[in-house]
Order: sequence, then C-alpha cells, then structure tokens
Amino acid sequence: MTATAARRAWLTDLPVLLVAVVWGSSYLAAKGVTTSQTVLAVLVLRFAVVLPVLVVTGRRRLRALSGAQIRGAGGLGLILAAIFVLETYGVVHTSATNAGLIISLTMIFTPIAESRMRGTRLSRSFVAAAGLSVLGVVLLTQGAGFSEPSVGDLLMLGAAVARTVHVLAMSRMRSVQGADAMSLTTVQLGGSVMVFALLCTVPGTGSTPWAAAAGFGAADWAWLLYLSVFCTLFAFFVQMWAVRRTSPSRVSLLLGTEPVWAAVVGIALAGDRPGWLGLVGVLLILAGTAWGRTAADATDTEGTTDTADAPALRPSVVQPAEPDGTHPGLESAGRP
Repeated sequence: MTATAARRAWLTDLPVLLVAVVWGSSYLAAKGVTTSQTVLAVLVLRFAVVLPVLVVTGRRRLRALSGAQIRGAGGLGLILAAIFVLETYGVVHTSATNAGLIISLTMIFTPIAESRMRGTRLSRSFVAAAGLSVLGVVLLTQGAGFSEPSVGDLLMLGAAVARTVHVLAMSRMRSVQGADAMSLTTVQLGGSVMVFALLCTVPGTGSTPWAAAAGFGAADWAWLLYLSVFCTLFAFFVQMWAVRRTSPSRVSLLLGTEPVWAAVVGIALAGDRPGWLGLVGVLLILAGTAWGRTAADATDTEGTTDTADAPALRPSVVQPAEPDGTHPGLESAGRP
C-alpha cells in the first residue's frame, strides 16, 4: 500500500473509529441525563431532535417506500422501541461499564440464533469464545462478591437479546430488503417515538417530556444533545459515508471496538470500580466477543452458498453492504 493510499484509508477509518468511541461513551451520557422517572421522556426528547433531520434529508426517498416496506419498517420499529426501553432503564440501574460490556454479547447471541435458524453447527472456536464471554459477564456482575445480578444488568442482557431479534428480523423480513437505508431507519425511529409517546401517557410511567424538559439544567441539555447529535445523527451519516469508501467488514471491525471504549469511559471517566474479579470479567468479555466475532465471520465465509433463501444480511457483521440502521447506534440511534 502506498503512503497516499494508507493516508486515505486512515482518513476513512478515523470517523468510523470515532463512532465506536462515541457509542462507547453513550452509556455514561445516558446515565448523566436520565433517571428512572424520565426514561421515556428522554427518549421522546432525544428523537424529537433526530427525526426532523432524517425526514428533511431523506424526504424524497421516504415517498418512494411501498406500503409493504412501511409496514415492515414499522414492525421493526416496535422491536427497536423495546431495545431502547430495555437499554435505557438498564443503564439507569447499572454502571456504564457493565451496560456497555453486557450489551456487546449481541455479537455472541446473533450467530448462535442464526445457526439455530439455519440448522448449522457453530465452530468449536466460536463455542469457546461464547463460553469465555459468558464467564466474563458472571465475573463482571459479581465483582464485589457473588450475589444476584442487579436489575440493570438483567435489563441490559434482555436488550442484547432484543438486538439479536432485531438484526435477524431485519435480515429475513423480505418486505424491507432493498429499501433505502435512511428511509427505513426514519420509519423505524418514527414508530419507536410513537411507542414512547404513548407509554408516557400511561399513569405510573414517569415524567412527561414537557415536565422533564422543564426540569433540565444546562448539563442535562448538553447530555441530551450529545446523544441526539453524536450518538445518533453523526453515527448514522458516518456509516452511510464510510461504507461507500471502504469494505463493510472493515467498518464492522472498527465499530466492534465499542465495548473497549465503553470500558475505558466507564472506568476512567465514570469512576466505575468493578473490583479485581470484575476487571478479569472485562478482559474476558472483550477477548470473547472479539474472538467470537472473528470465528463467526470465518465460519460464515466458509459456509457461504448461493442458495436463494440465504439472508441478505450477515448478522455476524454489524454493517451490511448498505447501511440499514439496525445497529443500535440508530437505536445506537440503538444506543441508550
């Protein structure tokens, strides 16, 4: 590779790596602005900033969606709403470090679920990596001594399962395959916001968006805008830009460093102290998810066929050939 080509590759990689860093920090940002009484209100306010930008930017392509595509995206939006609710409530009730690492188990859960659906066997390497990750979660959640996992840890585990369901549904729902990425994401987020707004009207679900906004200080608004502008809009448009300039696998690899940044931010900035057992758990989760990702990709490559019913999206790879917004950044937006 020439010096010019290497420099061009680095200039493409850097924004994608920044997305991974931003996503890793999103758990701390969510803790900074959200309480157990404002989860739904914060979600409504966050996407009140995001949705108009997506609608205005992609209005022409939105009109081109068929009725079947809109209905399919709306269904995916319900799953997306569940992910956001589980993640955000989970973040409130656990540490930023735990949240960012437990949610990374999606990279393990997805190939397992995919193998069950396809009727194929996972490689021994992947099974070992999955076992390593599970052991890491046990140590992480029990770092201060063995006891029941916190409610937040369990909610994050549920969010990881929901993310897996979302990715698999996205890959197998024929009505949305071939749909424009931005339009599909916009409809999904619009459906999610409708769910959040409806839940806000149910007694006992916490503050309304207006009451929460009235109580925000400057720091709260800063955290909210960070989640909206950087963790959602910046992340989405960088993916749209990068996937046209480099390979989807390279984008996926860089985004896969998110758990590392979640651990760094949680320990260095949030002051999380997982203890020695917890630190061992952190290392095991990072090693297990990285190893599992590599093993799953290798198995997927070896087992690739030209069968007509093969899914359009490889769940073991976060970013497909065309960005589809399924990565919780677009939740993420998929991030809390």
